[in-house]
Amino acid sequence: MNSLRKTLDKLKPHFSKGGRFSKLQSVFDGMESFMFVPDKVTFSGSHIRDYTDLKRTMTIVIIALLPALLFGSYNTGLQHFRSVGIESGIFQSFGYGFLRILPFIIVSYLVGLGIEFIAAQIRGHEINEGYLVTGLLIPLIMPIDVPLWMLALAVAFAVILGKEVFGGTGMNTFNPALLARAFVFFSYPGWMTGDTVWTAGLTAGKNIADGFSGATPLSLCVTGEISRLPSFMEMFVGTIPGSFGETSVIAILIGAAVLIATGVGSWKIMAGVFGGGLAMGLLLNAISANEYMHLPFYYQFVMGGFAFGAVFMATDPVTAAQTEKGKWIYGFLIGVLSILIRVLNPAYPEGVMLAILLMNVFAPLIDYFVIQSSINRRLKRVKVEIKTSVK
Repeated sequence: MNSLRKTLDKLKPHFSKGGRFSKLQSVFDGMESFMFVPDKVTFSGSHIRDYTDLKRTMTIVIIALLPALLFGSYNTGLQHFRSVGIESGIFQSFGYGFLRILPFIIVSYLVGLGIEFIAAQIRGHEINEGYLVTGLLIPLIMPIDVPLWMLALAVAFAVILGKEVFGGTGMNTFNPALLARAFVFFSYPGWMTGDTVWTAGLTAGKNIADGFSGATPLSLCVTGEISRLPSFMEMFVGTIPGSFGETSVIAILIGAAVLIATGVGSWKIMAGVFGGGLAMGLLLNAISANEYMHLPFYYQFVMGGFAFGAVFMATDPVTAAQTEKGKWIYGFLIGVLSILIRVLNPAYPEGVMLAILLMNVFAPLIDYFVIQSSINRRLKRVKVEIKTSVK
């Protein structure tokens, strides 16, 4: 590491102002800060001194995503070999699935980071590490058979229109990863629905073994085939068709534990999402107007991307509510809307994506009312004290 540090120190003057490659200063700074802690420190004034910078925050989120990534690799291979009627071992399934997801990750980072580098050069700003997480989240929430060119378009749409037009990392209104999924969902709906798009290598529906169904639990609920649902334990473990990183609730909960223990993810938002889902699920169970409404509320937590959205999407510190009370409200409304959209609108079986994007818009408004409520409460307290002192 010392030799690498010395090499960077020798190259740095060439990329600094007045150097031969000064126009690429933001690119050099981005690579340097990715490998080493920035040497910029504060010596005076009212500054908070903390070793946890954006790079380390993003690194923690990536670590939290690893269980979902590893299990997703195994499950993708497992579903493929099941679909063609071949028995496979753990390592065979994992190897097949990992090789399927690897091109997605490469394309996501190449396109996304390429756009970020260009935007940083145009603005003359430093390159932020925010896309390190987004670049991994996007492949994890996509069907495994989406064409790579389509993924590249979705990434470009999410980074340019969902992030850079707002000013870059920390300025965006919407979660970029969810915007990428929304782009594919509305632009190419045929690649987001159907029984075979969730099973690697079976886009054309060929060579499917007898008795195999690639339908996800949510698609079975929408079509009224509740009796064909996998068992609760199967959905909890995650050995079912679905998006690459969203099927295993166990892997997601491990990631949630990492985020909560390190203080990177808000447990209040997570609890709020599950609380809202619980409330709406119980209400629909009480109404029971159809078989879907009669489905036990806790099944909703292990189907689709509910758990993944609650842990990794709703807790995005940029697009979520910032006030402590606002986090509870924000999370609760996401949970309510997710189940409501799922059950009452069959056109959008995965309500989590739309619920989070909708609440991204209202997050600043929630914080505004929370702050105003606190201000009004304090003003009333001051008026009472003044009146008491006058008497």
